[in-house]
Amino acid sequence: MMSALGPSLLDPERLISTFGLIGILALVFAESGLLIGFFLPGDSLLFTAGLLVAGGTYLHQPLWLVCLLVAAAAIAGDQTGYLFGRRFGPTLFHRPDSRLFKQENLARASAFFDRYGARSIVLARFVPIIRTFTPIVAGAGHMRYPAFVTYNALGGTLWGCGVTILGYFLGQISFVKSNIELLLPAIVLISVVPIAIELLRARHTRRSDRSR
Repeated sequence: MMSALGPSLLDPERLISTFGLIGILALVFAESGLLIGFFLPGDSLLFTAGLLVAGGTYLHQPLWLVCLLVAAAAIAGDQTGYLFGRRFGPTLFHRPDSRLFKQENLARASAFFDRYGARSIVLARFVPIIRTFTPIVAGAGHMRYPAFVTYNALGGTLWGCGVTILGYFLGQISFVKSNIELLLPAIVLISVVPIAIELLRARHTRRSDRSR
């Protein structure tokens, strides 16, 4: 299977067939907590992992164990990002662009955090790139650590388990198996539905406030 989302090097099935569950956990951690992880295929990787667990291909661990470990890796990644932001945040905002770092990505995450506050830790999980930088912004902004831990655990569990379970159940449908390359981009789009709902809710709130 060649990924419809990027170079063959980042093809989810190739990554899983090569590195197995350990590779999935490492990539989830890197995308969540390391600046260089923003380009990794998190959503499609977890969806493909669920699909492969359903088919017994490459991954032979039970679904509950895969979900538990993925959620733990995602939570640990965000914890690392938060601590990194707490320590190096001010310096990071003045760092020049490089091949692997763009100020615009940090700025987008900062605007996202400013807009949604603590909820952004959960919502950002479902937005590629934003999920890599949001915990760093939270740390740089000295978000209260107990609140961060709570929202991080919730977001990491919803994303890590939710996308994997979706892949597991859809992976048992023959049509999905036969058209997975076409469906992977749709999975990414579906993953931003929570953000769309939140945006509509915020717009409705603003209109209600104006009408008063």
